[in-house]
Amino acid sequence: MAQRVVLHVGTMKSGTSFLQNVLGENKAELAERGVLFPGRRWRRQVRAVKELIAHGGPGQPPMPADGVWQQLVEEIRAWPGTAVVSMEYLAPRDEKQIQRIRRTFPDSRVEAVVTCRDLARNVPAMWLESVQNGGVTGWDDFVASLGARKDLTGPATRFWRHQDVPAIAARWAKGLDKGALTLVTVPPAGAPGDLLWRRFAEVLGIDPQGIALDVRSNPSIDLPSALLLLELNRRFRPDGTGDLPPFYDRLVKHQLAKRGLSLREGGGQRLGYDDPWARTRGEDQVARLRKAKHRVVGDLDELRPVAVPGLRPADVPTEEVLGAAVDALQVALTKWSTAGRGQEEQE
Repeated sequence: MAQRVVLHVGTMKSGTSFLQNVLGENKAELAERGVLFPGRRWRRQVRAVKELIAHGGPGQPPMPADGVWQQLVEEIRAWPGTAVVSMEYLAPRDEKQIQRIRRTFPDSRVEAVVTCRDLARNVPAMWLESVQNGGVTGWDDFVASLGARKDLTGPATRFWRHQDVPAIAARWAKGLDKGALTLVTVPPAGAPGDLLWRRFAEVLGIDPQGIALDVRSNPSIDLPSALLLLELNRRFRPDGTGDLPPFYDRLVKHQLAKRGLSLREGGGQRLGYDDPWARTRGEDQVARLRKAKHRVVGDLDELRPVAVPGLRPADVPTEEVLGAAVDALQVALTKWSTAGRGQEEQE
């Protein structure tokens, strides 16, 4: 049985993809240092956590006895050192679900790590991510909804489920043993590129040196590309509701956006954000976290919002959106022609 099970629960847009790729690409080296990153690939952890969330609770079907989650559990139980599971979907779990996870590893110390980033960077990052997932809410409406104090729906609800750091930390701290929660703050812009990893390695209790950090990240798209995708999403969902086409996740989100538009040469204008409300809310989060006295690796002052330079969508010239559209067409045709050649060769 693993001595420690470290659950890296997010939050979203807090360097999670970077850390997951570092852990995945360095599995062998980490194993030599006593750290298991279970599953042949990280996607295995994603499937396992999704299965965990959908089963075993009130009104849910029972947990499959030989499902992906149980397979992950057995791999962890067979490991003598530290095991790490990293999946942002764990962050919003309620206290009962957290305790259920805790009981899965009765002979291990179960810990949670909450990586967190300031609201000034996370608000635009979450909107850009929502657009890449088929969202149809414009920037101004998105920002306005976050400041509402009642009748939260849609994007605002999803945002706060994953970005209310004090509430997330409080639930996990209460559901686990005393001192089993650690906050890791994401360094500010301009900090050394390895600093987040060094902070995470400190939580794991290992030497951060000798770990390859040149890994694929989760690059963001520029603002013209986001506006292009927003209009495309509205074509797919003209009334703002309904299902996206079955090909959306594979072709639009991953092929077009994350592996195409995010790599535009030179890039376009970035989304800027500077809002007194965000600064006030950020200060409130810092105060609540200080009062809770969680263990912190980093500095809670890094959660104080600082203005993010860039443009508002209304200030983006139409020519820039057209340029993103031409780039998107080039990406689509290139991938289409490549897939077509592969099919011809098979025939």
